[in-house]
Amino acid sequence: MVYGFMPRPEHVNAQISMLKGQAVAGSAIGILVLDLWYPYMPGNVANASTFSFPVLYKILKGSTGPQILSADPVLLDMIVEGGRELERQGVRAIIGACGYFGNFQKEAGARLDVPVYLSSLLQIPIIRRGLKPNQKVGIICAVADSLTPRLLSQCGVDDLSDIVITGAQDLSEFKNIIQSTGHFNNYKLEQQMVGLAKQFVSDNPDIGAILFECSDMPPYAWAVQNAVGLPVFDFTTLINWVYNAVVRRPFAGFV
Repeated sequence: MVYGFMPRPEHVNAQISMLKGQAVAGSAIGILVLDLWYPYMPGNVANASTFSFPVLYKILKGSTGPQILSADPVLLDMIVEGGRELERQGVRAIIGACGYFGNFQKEAGARLDVPVYLSSLLQIPIIRRGLKPNQKVGIICAVADSLTPRLLSQCGVDDLSDIVITGAQDLSEFKNIIQSTGHFNNYKLEQQMVGLAKQFVSDNPDIGAILFECSDMPPYAWAVQNAVGLPVFDFTTLINWVYNAVVRRPFAGFV
């Protein structure tokens, strides 16, 4: 088995092997997704066309929105079992397609063999390091009450003094996602997300960057950034960062 980008297979002078039971290849990023029902727009972590590289999904059958929001401990074994299946299929890193998967970051990371990045919230420490001392990280999440200090601690954030949080739980179109109704109006949701972000920044003018907790929010990152003029981080910034670390490519150019 070769780890790293293979520029041209004929240039690899080595025996190439695969793990027994691996039936597919070429997907470095494995993504655990909940068993929910609504449209996954381009930009959503659960939409494969979001990425410029192949990803491999594992649906955690029978998992629910209320379970992830309440950090139901039953999910830990499901996450680990799903992660092991992704490992068997050759992924080099595992992502969770919901920020609240971060409740299980430490335990899952300890039990799986490849790097594990279950939540977009794992980006907070590096985001805050780039801001001015008087600036804050503004987190827009799915349900504010479920973004607990314990969850943030699992993601490496124990000092909450420079963190402000708002939730999208009251947006009429976002409720269709929370309630898994199978539909929503994408245009209206974008407008509602922009309105939420503008009010959030108006109420907290010391916000230096925005982080979307939710894997359903990246489709609206451009519109939000255009409206508030701030850096916007989300699951796609995390996943692209991880992918570029586990699949390094040789540089091409001239001197």
